[in-house]
Amino acid sequence: MYVADSRASTSAASAEGAVRPRAGRRRAAVAPTVLALGAVSLITDVSSEMVTAVLPLYLVTGLGLSPLGFGLLDGIYNGFSALVRLIGGHLADRGGGRHKWVAGFGYALSAACKPLLLLAHTLTPIGLILAADRTGKGLRTAPRDALISLSSTPETRGRAFGVHRAMDTAGALFGPLVAFLILRATVDGYDAVFTVSFCVAVVGVLVLVLFVPNSVNGARTKPDPDGARTKSGPDSARSPATGTAPQAISWDTAPRPTLRAALALLARPDLRRVTLCALLLGLATVSDSFVYLLLQRRLGVPDRWFALLPLGTAAAFLLLAVPLGRLADRVGRWRVFLAGHGALLLAYALLLTSWHGTALPYAVLLLHGCFYAATDGVLMAVASESVPEELRSSGLALVQTGQALARFVCSLGFGAAWTAWGDRTALTASTVALALCALFALTLRRPTPSAPSEGLA
Repeated sequence: MYVADSRASTSAASAEGAVRPRAGRRRAAVAPTVLALGAVSLITDVSSEMVTAVLPLYLVTGLGLSPLGFGLLDGIYNGFSALVRLIGGHLADRGGGRHKWVAGFGYALSAACKPLLLLAHTLTPIGLILAADRTGKGLRTAPRDALISLSSTPETRGRAFGVHRAMDTAGALFGPLVAFLILRATVDGYDAVFTVSFCVAVVGVLVLVLFVPNSVNGARTKPDPDGARTKSGPDSARSPATGTAPQAISWDTAPRPTLRAALALLARPDLRRVTLCALLLGLATVSDSFVYLLLQRRLGVPDRWFALLPLGTAAAFLLLAVPLGRLADRVGRWRVFLAGHGALLLAYALLLTSWHGTALPYAVLLLHGCFYAATDGVLMAVASESVPEELRSSGLALVQTGQALARFVCSLGFGAAWTAWGDRTALTASTVALALCALFALTLRRPTPSAPSEGLA
């Protein structure tokens, strides 16, 4: 009876997203693959955030776009990748060991788009260039996150994603700072930013090619004594719920890495709930660029200082990503994920108040960074629990696709609402919508303990 109660308790913790290692087990170090991918993301984010930091001001002030026009381009920039994430995940899974090369192609495509911004000065060509850039991001995101997941044990997956996101955010911290320095030091500041961004992106691609391994321990196979092919690696080492060795997994009966098999993953209740929650919450998540534009208008921030606003978000994200990732492994990843949206609600509420104190931007940006630290990598760790290794890229891409499409719609809607009724009304509507979606996600994603195995009762 004691064994059954212990098993049920552990299963409930696993269903909520917390994986407790066995007593006396030494905490595993982060895999070298995670660190190498973190270095690639750090360098690439320096490049991309240089552009992201100046793009809102360049489009709205420099080119004179309306909030609706900017909302369209921002939606493309943040949501177009949704159209190709499933393709990137599928290509990586089909190749068995192609995660690195699919991700590498995505990084290279995004790098090639940076100098093209020097030639575009109207809405249509800028939109096409941003769409191509986001296509590269869409292709690389799921294979990269699958590499992180497959390189990590179930007990440390939240920590691994936290370390990667922290390194990624270090690049997001340096990118706006580099853009700010370039704008102050050059006459044609925007052109110089786009040129330097391209050079940095090329370095990131080279680091990926030279230092990220072609395969990971979690994706290899080995023959068992009966001649069947079985999986070995982090996920096969132990059950995340019980800490015991699982039965051998036959690759003959595992789902084939096809698009139909990837879409069939939504038949899994846990993954379907995660995807639905990510989609609903994304529908009410205002784009970062709009948050910075709202802060600038509230506080009257001069144009030359605008590029520094993302630094606050990045600094908070960098400091909190690893601690919140480890906290998610201990207390439950879904709890931390929803708490992050609570922080975002507080940030919106502060922007809606009449408070104009000097601490306002620090408080808003701190909450904004806390939101990303508690949700970005944690969501991928939650989704990884419901996806088999052979379809890991495709399964993560499903969740990312729903979230990216929702944020695309939110950018369009927020830009249209701002143009029609003003920024305050648009933010009020988004705040109410986010609160309702968070409450729905809280009731939808309930832990459902697994039944004890036969013979343990």
